[in-house]
Amino acid sequence: MIDSHFHIWQLSRGDYGWLTADLTPIYRDVTPADWRAVAAPHGITGGVLVQAAPTTAETHFLLAQANAHPEVLGVVGWVDLLAIDAPQRIAELARHPKLKGLRPMLQDIADPRWVLQDALNPSWEAMTEHGLVLDWLVKPQHLPHVLTLAARHPRLPMVIDHAAKPHIADQQWEPWANLMTRIALETHAVCKLSGLLTEAGPSPTGDAVHPWGAHVLNTFGAQRVMWGSDWPVLELAGRYADWFESSQHMASKLSPSERDDLFGGTARRTYQL
Repeated sequence: MIDSHFHIWQLSRGDYGWLTADLTPIYRDVTPADWRAVAAPHGITGGVLVQAAPTTAETHFLLAQANAHPEVLGVVGWVDLLAIDAPQRIAELARHPKLKGLRPMLQDIADPRWVLQDALNPSWEAMTEHGLVLDWLVKPQHLPHVLTLAARHPRLPMVIDHAAKPHIADQQWEPWANLMTRIALETHAVCKLSGLLTEAGPSPTGDAVHPWGAHVLNTFGAQRVMWGSDWPVLELAGRYADWFESSQHMASKLSPSERDDLFGGTARRTYQL
C-alpha cells in the first residue's frame, strides 16, 4: 500500500512560513523515519513526499531525502513557475528519477485566478513534456479554474490534493460537490482522499467526513482516487491510525481491485512509481 501524500520538514531550514509555533502538535522536525514509524504498522510500504515550502531549495532537500530512503517512492516539489527560466528549471529537476510532480501553493495566493495567467503556459508545457503531475493545493473557490486549466492543457496530468479541502466543519456541501462532479466528468484529473479530518473542526470523528469521502469515491471512482495521510499535518486533527481506520470504513464497499487502486494502484499509475 502507498501513502500518496506525506510531509517532512526541518525547522532550521527556515522556509516554512506557515509552520509557526502556535501549531504545537506539528511544530517539530519530522523525518522519513518518523513517517515510516506511524505508517508501516498499517501495511504502508511506500509513499509520495510532498513539498511544504515554496522554495526550490526545499525540493532539493526532499529529493536528497528520497535518495537516502527507498520507501520514499516519489517527490512532488516546487518551482517558481513564473520565472523566466522556469522551463529550464523544470527540465533540470525532472532529470531526477524521483521527481514526479510540482505543486504551487495556490491556497496561499490571494488571487484564485492566478493559475490561469498566460505567463504560466511555458511551465505547463514543460511539465507536460517531462511527464510531471500538477498537484492542486486548492480550496472550493479554485475548482472552476481547475476546469478551465484542464480544458486548456488536456495532456497535463493533474491531481487534486485533499479533495479540494471542502468546508466540512461548516457543513457546506455546495458548490464543492457539484464542482467535483464536473471535474470528475469533464477532466482527466485524479483526486486524493486525504486531508479531510483537518477540515472537519476540532477533535472530529472519522464518521464526520464520510459523506465527503463517499462523494469523491462515487464521482471519480477508485481508479481515479488515491489515499493519502497528509501526515503530520493530520495530527492537528487526529492520529494516523484514526484516518487510516476511517478510510478503511469508507472503502468497505469497494471490490478488492478497487481497494487496490485506492490504496496503491492509482498512485502508481499517476505518479509512475
